Amino acid sequence: MGKKHIMVLGAGLVGSLLSTMLAKKGFKVSLYERRPDMRKTQLDGGRSINLALSKRGLKALEQIGIDHKVKKMCIPMHGRMIHDRAGNLQMQPYGMNGEFINSISRAGLNELLMNEAERNGVKIYFDHKCTDVDFDKPEAKFENEQGEVTVGADFIFGADGAFSALRNAYLKTPLFNYSQQYITAGYKELVIPATPDGDFAIASNALHIWPRGSYMLIALPNLDKSFTVTLFFPMKGQTSFETLSHKEAVQEFFEKEFADATELMPTLVDDFFGNPTSGLVTVRCNPWVKGKTALIGDAAHAIVPFYGQGMNAGFEDCFVLGQLLDKHEDLNRDLLKEYEALRIPDAEAIADLALYNFIEMRDKVADPQFILQKKIEKRLNELYPKKWLPLYPMVTFSDLRYSEAHAIGKKQQAIMDEVLKQPSVANNWEQLDFEALVEKLG
Repeated sequence: MGKKHIMVLGAGLVGSLLSTMLAKKGFKVSLYERRPDMRKTQLDGGRSINLALSKRGLKALEQIGIDHKVKKMCIPMHGRMIHDRAGNLQMQPYGMNGEFINSISRAGLNELLMNEAERNGVKIYFDHKCTDVDFDKPEAKFENEQGEVTVGADFIFGADGAFSALRNAYLKTPLFNYSQQYITAGYKELVIPATPDGDFAIASNALHIWPRGSYMLIALPNLDKSFTVTLFFPMKGQTSFETLSHKEAVQEFFEKEFADATELMPTLVDDFFGNPTSGLVTVRCNPWVKGKTALIGDAAHAIVPFYGQGMNAGFEDCFVLGQLLDKHEDLNRDLLKEYEALRIPDAEAIADLALYNFIEMRDKVADPQFILQKKIEKRLNELYPKKWLPLYPMVTFSDLRYSEAHAIGKKQQAIMDEVLKQPSVANNWEQLDFEALVEKLG
C-alpha cells in the first residue's frame, strides 16, 4: 500500500484504534492529542461513564489482533437488573441466547490502545492543540509549549471527539451541514465501592438500573469490585441538578429514590459535589469528507450513551475503513467517499436509537406493557429465530447495519403496538398467532 503519511487528530479510543489499524496496513502514522499523556498524568475524574463493549467494537479490536487482551479487562453483563423504590429486583436478559455486553474502563482501554499504537510504530504527540486544518494540502496547525507549528501529511483523520477541531474547520466552509442537540438531562458520576471484605456489593454480571420516570441511576461493575454509578438527571426544573444544591437535599433525595443504592455509597455526598455535572449531546453533520481529510467516531457522530453504542459505533467506523482499505489496496479520495456513504446512514440511525433508549431505560423497563412485549418477542424469536430478532439484540449482538436494524425495529414495533392493544392480551399472550405476526414483517 506504500508509505503514505497519515495524521490522526485525537488519541482517544477511536483515534488510537484507527492509528494502530493504519500502521498495521503499512502507513506511517502520526497521532496528535491536545491533552497530556493520560498514562503519565492524572486527568480530571468524574466524566468517564463506564463503557459497554459489544460485538461491533470487538470485531474491530479483533481486526487489529488485540481482542484477547481487551477481553481480560471486561466484566460480562448478561442483562439489566431493575431496582424499584422498595428495593425489589428484576433481571431482564439482554440476549435471546445468553449473549452479554462487557463493562470496561474507558481509561484502561484507552491506555491499552495507545500502547498498542506505539508498539506498531505510531508516533504520538501530546499537548498539541489543533487550531486549523487545510483540507487540500492537507496540513494542520497546532499550538504547543514551543508556540505554533504546522504539520503536513498525505491524509488527515479527525478522531478528536464531539468538539472536533477538524469539524470546526469544516464549519467555516459552504455546504457543510451541522447540528448539535443537548437533551434536557445531564449526568454525574458516583461510586459504589467494594465491600469491606473485597467483594462486589451487588450482583456483578448485570447493568443495574434504578428507573424513576424522568431520571435514573445506573451502575456498571469494575475489575476492582467497585461499581461506577451514573445519575442521569434533569439539568433544570423542580427536581434537577439545579435544586439539589446542598448536602442535606442530596442525602434526603437519594434515600427516598434510591435507598438500596444509597446505603452502599458512603462517599455519595462528597462525590456528588466533587465530580462535575456534564451535558449529553448528539452531533450530526454532513459531509464527513473534505479534500484529503475525513471525520471519524464522535467527531462525525457523537451520540448519547443510552444504547451503549457510542464507542462501538466509532470502532465500527474503523472496521469498515479497514475493509475498504483491503478492497481498494490504498487510501484515496474514492475510498473516503465510499466510507462516508456507508457510514452516515448508520450514524443517523444509532443517534435516533440512542435517544429513544433513554426513554426506555428511565421509563419503560419497569412498565408491565414493556415487560409483556419482551416476553412476546422472546417467544417469537424462539419459534422463528431467523425471521424475528428483537431490536436490542439486532443492534448489540448482530452485524446488521444500524440503519437496517432501525428500519426492521420500526416494523416490529408497529406490530407489537397492535398486539398490545388487544383486550386481555396480558393473560392470553401465549395463545397469539405467532406465525401470523412474523408474516406481517414481510
